[in-house]
Order: sequence, then C-alpha cells, then structure tokens
Amino acid sequence: MSEKENKNSPTPKKNKYSSYWIFGILIVMFFALTALGGGEGMGDPNVVSQTRLNDYLRNGDVSKVLVISNKREAKIFLTPEAESKAVHQKRNSGPSFMKPSQAAADYRVKFGDQQNFENDLKEVITEANVSTEIAYDQEVSMFDKIIPFLPILLIVGIWIFIMRRMSAGSGGGPGGQIFNIGKSKAKLFDEKTDIKTSFKDVAGLEGAKEEIQEIVDFLKNPEKYTSLGGKIPKGALLVGQPGTGKTLLAKAVAGEAKVPFFSLSGSDFVEMFVGVGASRVRDLFKQAKEKAPAIIFIDEIDAIGRARGKSNFSGSNDERENTLNQLLTEMDGFGTNTNVIVLAATNRADVLDKALMRAGRFDRQIYVDLPDVRERKEIFEVHLRPLKKVDGLDVEFLAKQTPGFSGADIANMCNEAALIAARKGNKAVEKQDFLDAVDRIVGGLEKKNKIITPDEKKAIAFHEAGHATVSWILEHAAPLVKVTIVPRGNSLGAAWYLPEERLIVRPEQMLDEMCAALGGRAAEDVIFNKISTGALSDLEKVTKQARMMVTVYGLSDKVGNLTYYDSTGQGDNGFTKPYSEKTAELIDKEISEIIEEQYKRAVNLLTENKDKLTQLANMLLDKEVIFKDDLVTIFGERPFGKKEEESEVVAE
Repeated sequence: MSEKENKNSPTPKKNKYSSYWIFGILIVMFFALTALGGGEGMGDPNVVSQTRLNDYLRNGDVSKVLVISNKREAKIFLTPEAESKAVHQKRNSGPSFMKPSQAAADYRVKFGDQQNFENDLKEVITEANVSTEIAYDQEVSMFDKIIPFLPILLIVGIWIFIMRRMSAGSGGGPGGQIFNIGKSKAKLFDEKTDIKTSFKDVAGLEGAKEEIQEIVDFLKNPEKYTSLGGKIPKGALLVGQPGTGKTLLAKAVAGEAKVPFFSLSGSDFVEMFVGVGASRVRDLFKQAKEKAPAIIFIDEIDAIGRARGKSNFSGSNDERENTLNQLLTEMDGFGTNTNVIVLAATNRADVLDKALMRAGRFDRQIYVDLPDVRERKEIFEVHLRPLKKVDGLDVEFLAKQTPGFSGADIANMCNEAALIAARKGNKAVEKQDFLDAVDRIVGGLEKKNKIITPDEKKAIAFHEAGHATVSWILEHAAPLVKVTIVPRGNSLGAAWYLPEERLIVRPEQMLDEMCAALGGRAAEDVIFNKISTGALSDLEKVTKQARMMVTVYGLSDKVGNLTYYDSTGQGDNGFTKPYSEKTAELIDKEISEIIEEQYKRAVNLLTENKDKLTQLANMLLDKEVIFKDDLVTIFGERPFGKKEEESEVVAE
C-alpha cells in the first residue's frame, strides 16, 4: 500500500476522554466541599471552649454572641479594644468565602444542648455585668444546599454510565446484552475482505468438497440450474469426527461463494431467559433474508438440534425445544425464502431431531471421514509449507506412519515436530522429529526419571516382548514399528504398530488382534507363572472387541446373525435391554469363551517360542527401545508377504 493510500485511508479516532474522568472529578469535588464546608479541623485556633468564652465575657472582651441554631455553634465577636490585646492575636479572622452573608467571627464555640448553653451564657453575663449582645440566626452553606441533590445526581450519573455502556455494546458485545438479548449473535463476514480461505487450502475431503462446491456454483451461476427447473438446496449438514475439517470446509465456502456469510455456534442461541433462542433465530434469518442470497453456518448444531422428547419431565417450558421449533419453521416453513442456504456441522448426527434431518431442510448430509493415506499426504503437504524442514523429507512415509489421524492431529504433529527440533537445537525439522512427535501425541511424554525396580522393569520387558512376538507370528496382526519400556504417559511401556487400513474386518483378523493384545499377560504367565495388573488396557481393548463381535457384528455362531446395535439411538434409554436374561447369559458366556480361547492361543505361541521371547526381552532390557529390524534379526522375515509394504515403514 502506498503512502498516499495510507493518508487517505480513514484511521479510527481514539476517544481521549473517558466517562471515568467525570466520576473522578465528582468524587474530588465531594471531598473538597466536605473539607471546605464542613468546618475546620480540631487544630483550628478560632474554635474555643465554653470555659474560655466565659473568661472572655468576664473580661469584657466580647461584644456579641451569635447563636447558630441549626449548627449547634456560636460565633464570638470581640470589642475593638479586645482585638488589640496580645491574648487575641493568634486568632484567624480572615474572611470566609463559604459564608459571604455573614461577617467573619473572631471565635467559634461548639455546644451540645442549646438551652443549657444559653442559660450558662446569660448567667455569666449577669454576674460580670457586661453589655454583651446575644443574637440568633440560621446558616446554610453551599455544601448544605448541595447535599439534598447528591443522591439524585449520583443516580443520574450511574444511569448515564449504564446507558452509555449498553449503547457501546449494541453490536452484540457484553454491554449490549440487556436491550439486545433477543438479537442474533451471528458474525457477518464480508465476502470481499474477511475470508481468505478457499478450497485450495482444504487438502483431502475430495468427496465433501465436490458436493459442497455445487452449492457454491449454484450461488455464482443460478441460471445454469434454474433453467432446467432445479432448485437450490436449502441446507447441507457436515457430519464427521472431531478434527476432520468441517469448520475449515465452511470457511472455504465462505471464501469461495462471494456472498454474505453469517457464522455462529449452536450454543449462541442458548440463554437463561425464556424465548431468547427463538427470537435470535428469527433475527438471524431476518438479517440473512435482507442480504440474500446469503449463507448461514451453524457450528455444533447438536446444541439446539437434539431430538425432542415425547414428554416434558421438567414440567416447564423447554427453551431448547422452542429454539429448535423456530429453526425448523425458518428453514422450511410457510413463508420460507429460498435464497438463504443453511450449512451446519456436528459430530453427533445420531442425536439430531428427525424433522431437522429431513429433505427440504438439510437436503444433503455430507460425511467428512478421517483421511486415508493419500489424503493424509495432501494434508501433510499443506501443514509442512511453513516449516523449515530438511531436503528430501519423505511425506508419503509420514502419511503411512499416521493411520487414524485427523487433519487436526496432523497439524498438531507438524507443530510438535517443529518444537522438538527447536528443543534439540536443530536448524531444520528432520524425519526423526516427526517420529518423536507421533510418539509424544500417541503415547504421551517420556518419564525417564520414573522410579522402577529391577523386577518391575523385567516384567515390563517380557510383557512388551510378548506383544511383539505374538503380533510378529500371527498373519493378521498389525506389523510392529517400535517397542519401548521407557515409561510414557500413563503406561510403563508401549508398542507401536502400523495397522492395515481396512474397510471391512473379518473374524480371523479380529481374533488375531485380540490374541496379540493378550500376548503381554500371556508372556508374564509363561515366564514367571504369575500375572499382574499391567494388562488393564489390553483387557479393556479385547473385552470391547469381543462384545462388538457378539452383540453388534453378529460374528458369533451361538448367538447367531443378530445385532443389538441401534444406529438411531432411540432405544438407548438404559432402562431395558433388547434381549432376555437368558440371552444375556449366553452373550456373557460367549464373550468369555472368545477371550479365553485367544489367551490360550497366545500362551501356546509364546511357549513354542520361549527362547526367542527371552532373547527379545533381554534386548529390550539392554536397549530400552527396539525396532522392526531387531525382530527380523531374531525371528526372521514374516512369512505372510507384504514385504515391500512393510519395508517402507521402518522407523529410524
């Protein structure tokens, strides 16, 4: 941008004055008036006691005593002869600007009861036989005149302050909450300046991008579709696991569509006041229709879109249901405008209301799955751009090392690798830094200073060696990448495998995986004839797998081709089971038999290869970390093929 453009461009003027200055000045004025109008301090030489006044009266020095009734105070005026006496030279007789209507008194006397003061005064005057005048008056200072108005001024000041704060937050900020409680909190993005993300910035997600690009194309070239009688989709629902890129895809739509884009979260409709959610929905669609064609993006729509219950247990008005009803009406009601497209994202599509999911509201449900190896490579290339990496970094190797990683996980891994490289003092991010980042994310932080006894370390070594041995021998178990007995996270040891990315899983594959998971406990049983609590996570994993085999996938011969899985989530109320008690016993027995059978299988495999198991465990105790090459040295190559594939994932 040139200097001329900088000069012409409007710069926001900062407000030099703040309302807090007004309150500060008022407080200072209050204390000043208190000090000036409230009388002098205890050290004032003009204030004398009644005994001193009686002495002055007896000496004939007082010409007049002016009693101020409303202040319990008397002003003393001296005679001209007394003013020249040395005893009265210390008094301060300057003019009082706070009391301009009265002449400045020479002394003042504070009294309690006025009647007693007058009686004592008259008695002394009579005894001294002096002609001192006694007069009465009332005195009102400027401060006394202001006091009745101070509460009103304070209330008005506070009211002005509150109103200014409210008007300052009228755009949806915290100050505007009271009068704008029913207004929409959606942020409007300018299609020309605010959004810079495009579909080029979204790696992978080819299927999702293709579907959602059609909506963008319709907004750009509506005649292409309307000429054939087609109508623009009213809504698209992005469904997928956390971190798969749903919100990023919506940002790309905002950048590509070149139309007004309203973005907000489902929780923005929720408020403690009744009727606020429905009011915000109405205001949101009103704003969108005024700027039509426009796009509304509601992130985490399950906050308001959950299925409505058949009965209201609370016995009161359900604010969330009212908000959902209003949203349903606005999306496809009696007077719906078709120029507003609603995009929404959620990872809990199973809990959404059926009325919200029907055609005419969300015409398209776009599933954003976890990326496969090819898509992970594209995502890596996006996140590796800002990193200073070594030349010739194998991106395909990194993609194969991260099965099951989402886009957010890959972004986190790249950042973690850069931090690890900086911690080591490297000039560029290397391949090993990425492998360390995977270990850090999956397994947790290494705890090399954790105190472990030699017996415990030996048990951990044989446990991990048991996993590695069984997984190496079995055909369908995931190939090993790395084994360590260094404590990491909550585990005392860990083994990394490279699972095959399967779309369908057969029973023999699941059984081999269960057998490999039980290899740790089986190794402890074979070597020490004892078992320990170290197999907790393994037992949890195999129990879930066995239960899924029996109750979900119908892979049990005894239970048969039945599934008790409810994809709609309607039957998951926890009060009843979809099977009888007899069937429950059969399911429990079948799960136990499957697990025990695989445990015996693991024990037999390790008994047959006990010498190799011992050799591998001793190598672990010596090196603490071993890789695939070490297993090849002990066991030889795996006899199940896939040699070319496995050779590509050797960890260094």
